[in-house]
Amino acid sequence: MQIDIRNLYKTYPGGVTALQDVTLDISVGMFGLLGPNGAGKSTLMKVLATLESPTSGDVFINGKNIRDQRKQIRQSLGYLPQQFGVYPQLTGAEFLTYVAKLHNLSGKNLRKSVEDALMNVRLYEVRDRKAKTYSGGMLRRLGIAQALISDPKLLIVDEPTVGLDPEERIRFRNLLTEISHNKIIILSTHIVADISSTCNDLALLSHGKVVFRGLPQEIISKASGKVWQVECDETDFKKIADRMQVISSIPGERHLRLRVVGDAVAGFDMKPVPPNLEDAYMYFMETEAGEHVEEEGEEMEG
Repeated sequence: MQIDIRNLYKTYPGGVTALQDVTLDISVGMFGLLGPNGAGKSTLMKVLATLESPTSGDVFINGKNIRDQRKQIRQSLGYLPQQFGVYPQLTGAEFLTYVAKLHNLSGKNLRKSVEDALMNVRLYEVRDRKAKTYSGGMLRRLGIAQALISDPKLLIVDEPTVGLDPEERIRFRNLLTEISHNKIIILSTHIVADISSTCNDLALLSHGKVVFRGLPQEIISKASGKVWQVECDETDFKKIADRMQVISSIPGERHLRLRVVGDAVAGFDMKPVPPNLEDAYMYFMETEAGEHVEEEGEEMEG
């Protein structure tokens, strides 16, 4: 399985350009697509899922062009959109049976596909509960199950962990890793921890353009010598925050303990610390992509 994206553009009515000259090659394994909200990630996912047509450029999925071979591509495709809806009165098993029938499965193949999907996402024990009783994490797992029902070779998941609690988020990431050995899984997110915990290959999008493509360690190295820990009082906080990116701020009895990215501010005892992917992402987007990224609270984990 291989995806080849060449000089892809997507412009909506009114002249809004969501994708600009995107070129990427994606192979089997976990691929991370990272960027702030509005960067064009969801548009690219919809194009790959054959739900949007490109304005220009080409996308080949296993040699098939999405412009004229959509039906064949969809046979090997699973998709979990950012907004995933279920029929609340159906049980988990009934919902997956419905999806399996849409994929033209029947008889023993249908039953086995539903059971395997429920087992893969650890919902088998609650398969006879109605979907409306499922937690947010369980519903996201049900979303993955429906995307896996036909054993696709390409799985696209768009912002899959938004709204999940930390425990469910970790379980979800582990599940994606477990099933990625013989598939392409494209994980689109603005949550850095989802990428750093699962993906060995990633691309950064900014204003519809690919501004970085490579290994996480490569972008981390760009922030070497630019990440600091410093203690300050509330009066000095603004002096630092006006000149550096504040990654975290932990209040103490007398001082704030900051983790900051950028050039050190004179007059403060700034101690260098090794960068992680979140530090590097924030530093890269501001200094090289020219885009200021607002902090995302707990969703911008390191």
